[in-house]
Amino acid sequence: MPDFTVRSLLETPSVTVRDVYCSGTCRHKSGEECASKTHLVFPYRGTYLRHVGEAQAVAESNQVLLFNAGQGYQVSHPVGGGDASLVLVLDEELLRELAPRTLTWDKNAFTFRQQQLGIDPRAQALVALLRHSLRENVAERLEAESLSLTLAQRSLGSNTTHKAGANAGRQRLADRTKLILASDLSRRWALADIAAKVGVSPVYLTQVFQQVEGVPLYRYQLRLRLARSLDLLGQYEDLSELSLELGFSSHSHFSASFLKTYGQTPTEFRQAALRR
Repeated sequence: MPDFTVRSLLETPSVTVRDVYCSGTCRHKSGEECASKTHLVFPYRGTYLRHVGEAQAVAESNQVLLFNAGQGYQVSHPVGGGDASLVLVLDEELLRELAPRTLTWDKNAFTFRQQQLGIDPRAQALVALLRHSLRENVAERLEAESLSLTLAQRSLGSNTTHKAGANAGRQRLADRTKLILASDLSRRWALADIAAKVGVSPVYLTQVFQQVEGVPLYRYQLRLRLARSLDLLGQYEDLSELSLELGFSSHSHFSASFLKTYGQTPTEFRQAALRR
């Protein structure tokens, strides 16, 4: 089985959308790779680490990764199970128009300053809507292009993204915590258990995590679970089964959390993305 499987979902002069699956068999750093074009990567299943020089970024569904053309990077998979991402490649002039200047270097070649940004639930929902509607052939080309631009704009916009604001040590602590949460989405973690695994007090962990990620730890875990539900909605007719698999106490708890986060019930979202 190949390490990567790539499925093209949309190709137009302005936008390319791909669905990329990785088996995640390599726990240690891969050989150096290099992107041929600048693009945005939205992980929606599983997790991995992306290494650029001495810096690293945890790739999971609360983040968008920013890949610069010609920039070398490596990948490792500390959590098993593989991963999947939606890849969005936009015409460079469109990127220049969409990206705030604070995110890019003032150079002739368009280049992002950092390798990741936190995204909000609306962007997560757009990732799922774009992917599902293209896979099921329910989105027209013009609609898919418009959704792609909306997703890019929201993911790069200063009002809807979060840039980590902490020193390297605190960022590493937050990264270790995210890997623990991603290792078992259905587990109902106790704060003390997570704190013990990363070697700090529960108070310090909650303070640092919110400073780095911009949301409380419990809400971050909830967003991971709900993002996974966006991926799986098409595979479950019985939403009670899905809610229990993801660690929710009941179907009503899952539905209420989904509605509060995305503004639609799971059934309404599934209808919009898959069936129309």
